[in-house]
Amino acid sequence: MKSSTHLRRRLALAALAVFAALLSVSAATYAWYIYNTAARTTRVEMAAGSSVSLQISNAAEGPYGSSTVMESFSGMLVPVSTDSITGGFQRVEAFASEWNAATGAYRSVAKYFTAGTEMSHYYKTSLYLRTNGGDLDIYLSNIGFEDANDQNPISTAMRIGLVAQGQEYVFAINTAHNPNADDNGAKEPEGGYVLRHDKTDGSTVAFTPYTSANFCIYDSQTGAVTLPEGAVSFCTVSGDGHGGYGEPVKLDIYLWLEGCDEDCTLNLAGQTMRNLALSFAGFNGKAGE
Repeated sequence: MKSSTHLRRRLALAALAVFAALLSVSAATYAWYIYNTAARTTRVEMAAGSSVSLQISNAAEGPYGSSTVMESFSGMLVPVSTDSITGGFQRVEAFASEWNAATGAYRSVAKYFTAGTEMSHYYKTSLYLRTNGGDLDIYLSNIGFEDANDQNPISTAMRIGLVAQGQEYVFAINTAHNPNADDNGAKEPEGGYVLRHDKTDGSTVAFTPYTSANFCIYDSQTGAVTLPEGAVSFCTVSGDGHGGYGEPVKLDIYLWLEGCDEDCTLNLAGQTMRNLALSFAGFNGKAGE
């Protein structure tokens, strides 16, 4: 009798162990995604009729022109997070459901992570901008994108990072929400949280990325560039002072899945984007002048 009871206990413990192991595997693979993209064209625009030219290249030595093709990326893009691109990313391995007192609902938050990342966990490339005019402030005028699956739009959890002249700027690609996110009741449209790059204990900090509200406006019909309130310039390029082109400014481009984004949930696993393109515009004056 005692032997039978002992056997049943052992079987029960074994079953619990198997169940725990399955949960562990599920957590470890919860937020892994596949992202494949061919090379994407990015372009620059300048006011029509101006003698000033803004040019772009994907190599410092050129060739330069009004457009260039970004290097392609193919592989597994693992969700990462950071409050400082140059400080480094932390790789998010899995999420946990936590109560959000502000919204009165549960939300998925980055819980399990690994300090340090590999280049294959995010996309990075460099572009170079130059001009033959005076000081020319550079703005984003558009981030064009097309999701492969409109029902599971991977763009809702992706970020574009720009690093130039010692400064970094992070833009949300798509401000719409993932329609099938696991925690739709806990949306935070005005901001969110990201992992601190200098901590390894899961510490987060409030962070709000830039959006299309921070673009300049480029009129493709007239070539006019205007600056709405909130437009953000991320670098300045200049000519050589004699009508020739000055030294090009290097612009590092980062593309990643923000693992702390509330839209970064399981339904995006395996999704891709069909297209991604950046458009830049130069403004050689100040708003109101």
